[in-house]
Amino acid sequence: MGVPPVLMPRSTALIAFNLALTLVIAAIGFGLGFAEELPAQLVILYTTVTVAFLFWLTNTVAGAFERSRDDAAARTAPGADQHPADRQGLRGLWESNRLLILAAAALLVLYLIVSAAVPSFRTVTNLIAFLLLEAVLVFAFKVSKVFAHGRSAFIGLIVLLALIVISSFSIEGFLSGTNVKAILLFASFLGIACVGQTLVALLGGLDLSIPFVIGSANIGLLYVIGLGVPPWLAFVMVLVLGAGIGFLNGVLSFRLQGQALILTLGTGFAIAGLVQIITSLGSAQAGNVFGTVPEWLRNVAAMNGSFLGLAVPPAILLWVLIAGAVIVALRYSAYGRAIYALGGNRRAAKLIGISEFRYWTLAYTASGFFAALTGALLLGWSGGGFIGAGDPYLFTTLAAVVIGGTSLLGGYGGYGFTVIGVLVLQVLSSFLIGVGLEFEWQQFIFGILILPMVALYGRTPDIRTQV
Repeated sequence: MGVPPVLMPRSTALIAFNLALTLVIAAIGFGLGFAEELPAQLVILYTTVTVAFLFWLTNTVAGAFERSRDDAAARTAPGADQHPADRQGLRGLWESNRLLILAAAALLVLYLIVSAAVPSFRTVTNLIAFLLLEAVLVFAFKVSKVFAHGRSAFIGLIVLLALIVISSFSIEGFLSGTNVKAILLFASFLGIACVGQTLVALLGGLDLSIPFVIGSANIGLLYVIGLGVPPWLAFVMVLVLGAGIGFLNGVLSFRLQGQALILTLGTGFAIAGLVQIITSLGSAQAGNVFGTVPEWLRNVAAMNGSFLGLAVPPAILLWVLIAGAVIVALRYSAYGRAIYALGGNRRAAKLIGISEFRYWTLAYTASGFFAALTGALLLGWSGGGFIGAGDPYLFTTLAAVVIGGTSLLGGYGGYGFTVIGVLVLQVLSSFLIGVGLEFEWQQFIFGILILPMVALYGRTPDIRTQV
């Protein structure tokens, strides 16, 4: 995922105006920062970042509109061929902006429903936040057309930035160190669980066993530790078993082409049921395991965890390392090139000697491994084993992948895109909690986000011809 170019406008006066506008906004923020009694270092850092970002943003917008104007002039020049949609008024407007109009309308309907049902949501601040989000959505869709590669990543970054700005103004303490740490910690759990889902999606598959493997690893690890197995060995065993479940999913779904969704869902139910049977023998607490979680595991995943004296949960740093390794591997390694080749055209990849079975099973094996790792980390966070620990990840892993821009058709996207999707979901979740919405409303809003995007990417042809 490359860095978007700066489309500097040709007009020097316009560049000067953008610079002046940037400095005025930064000066206002600078004054507000000191008025809020923020530390001077933070005020200077925020002001510097604001100047750099706004100057890039304003010039990119100006350059994009100049380019659009030039393209429009070229299309209307004498002798130039016009697209039929350019000559059909409202129909042409609909055809060229269909996704934008539908997205803006869905956001409006969502705002009206929540406002009607939740009295505490009917505030001027939330109205301003809604209008700002609509404006950002229009901006992101229109300007993103400039970026041929990474359009979805650009939209995701703009939406993420908008959510952070809206939340910081709407919710007191949103940008406090404690809240930012909490967002990153929960994002690390979801992000690690999404590694396998991203790899599988790049091949055109799905893995719905992830939440069940997470829950099984969560109670299985504590159960094995309770049997007297050294915690480090139990940890390794759970990861190996998770990878084994993923390998089984890969083999079966490869042999039964086109049935990955149902097959992985069935495998997940079977594994979760088997683990509950084993852990409940001699106990009346089916689905729950009680015991002592090792201190090192608590430190890795707890909010008050630390690493080398830094008050940062090691799980966050672990996610950063995993994300970096996966992004580099997908972009520069033979494995990554093979994944994209298979996702783009399976038959063509086979002709150049890429093993379908090998990379398909490797992706599912990685999915099982990282799901088990997520379950183990959640045990360190919660301090107790619960089979339902993975339930929130049933569709959020899929949502993060799709919102980030990785196509479920395979062959396009990457884990860098998924990281954006994960952060969008976590910031949105923190915002919804901050404005006082109950859990069921959060689920409803997530569903509204997930359904249209899955519908957009989900119409896949037979897996043998697609992947």
